[in-house]
Formats: sequence, C-alpha cells, structure tokens
Amino acid sequence: MHTAIKNLNSVKNEIKEIVDRKQLKLIPEIIAVTKTFDIKKIIPLIECGHIHFGENKIQEAETKWTEVISKNKKIKLHMIGGLQSNKAKKAVQIFDYIHSLDNIKLAQKISFFEKEFNKKTKLFIQVNVADEKQKSGISFDDLNSFYNYCVGELSLNIIGLMCLPPINSDSKKYFDVLKEKSDIFKLKDLSMGMSSDYKQAILSGSTYLRLGTAIFGERKI
Repeated sequence: MHTAIKNLNSVKNEIKEIVDRKQLKLIPEIIAVTKTFDIKKIIPLIECGHIHFGENKIQEAETKWTEVISKNKKIKLHMIGGLQSNKAKKAVQIFDYIHSLDNIKLAQKISFFEKEFNKKTKLFIQVNVADEKQKSGISFDDLNSFYNYCVGELSLNIIGLMCLPPINSDSKKYFDVLKEKSDIFKLKDLSMGMSSDYKQAILSGSTYLRLGTAIFGERKI
C-alpha cells in the first residue's frame, strides 16, 4: 500500500477513535495539504477516493491541479494560504473553498469575481486568535462587523472561521475560543487543526483538518 494512503487511513482511525470515545456529533473532513508535493505523490490518494486537497499558492495550484480536476470533478480544492486581493480572480476560478478571507478589500474582490464567474465559493474568515502582529487575520474586536459586512453587504457564503494558533502554544485554548465565536454566528464549520495539533482541534469541534506532514511526511523544502 502507498505510504500516503497508509498514513491517511491511520489518521482516519485515530479520528474515529476520538469521535467515538468522546461521543462527538461529527467526523471532521481531512484536507490533504499538498503544497510542494508532486502530483505523482498525490494521485494514489485521488485513486482511493479522497476528494479534499489544500494548496497555499495560486500558481502552484493552477499548474498542479488544472488537468487533474478536469478529469475528476469530485475533487474539492481548498486555498489555505494567505491570499492577496490581486490574486482573488484566479482564486475564485480555481478553488472551491478559501480559508484565508482576512480583509475587506479581499472580500470585495471575491464578491466581484463570484458575480463574473457566476460561482459561490465556500469561505472561512481567518481570525487572528492571539493578535500576533506578524500574522494575518481579523481580530476578535473586528470580527462581528467584518462578518456582517461580508454576509449582509456582499452576500458572501461564509461557512466558518479559521485560525492558526501561535507556534508552541496550547492550541486547544484558542480552538475553544474560536468555537465559541463560531456558535455565536451559528456557523456550522471550523477550519482548525494541522498535523501537530489536529487531535485537540477535533475535541474543540473542528470540521476541517488541514493535514500535510501527517499524510505525506516531512517536506524537503
């Protein structure tokens, strides 16, 4: 069995064990984060029926996935990296989900190009849960007005919130706070948890886990 498939199955078993033990209501989706990995390494996962894949960069996603998706319409592509507003047009064209909506200009551009392409993208608002200056994301103070603007003024399809907790922190603390905010907005989805902290994210109600290393192994770059 291919290593990535074996790792994916192992992660799925761990997730199911946590869900069953804690009697959680849902099993989160796994986004296989394929940034920097060659499509040859990804094909086995597609062939075994996995559909959710994540990329960080527009150009890499376009180069790697255009032909593959044309042959497999079931694949759902997630933009999980930072997104500049001048790349919004390509992002709306390529991706089914964008996890990094983090400013008004980007929201306006996405809204504009959704109309142009007659497409509704599933969007997560990226929240800067620890107010880290070096990180993107909407602060908790601005979240309410930003959410209302995106939904009320722009009619964007905001399905959930996303966060990147500080490195070497107690991730669960931040996941729990984001879950509370999500409940206030009555959003059903949460993009929380990467290879290092996905188990904590499951316990906090994550519905989408962004896993690269846990499936494909360490990146060479």
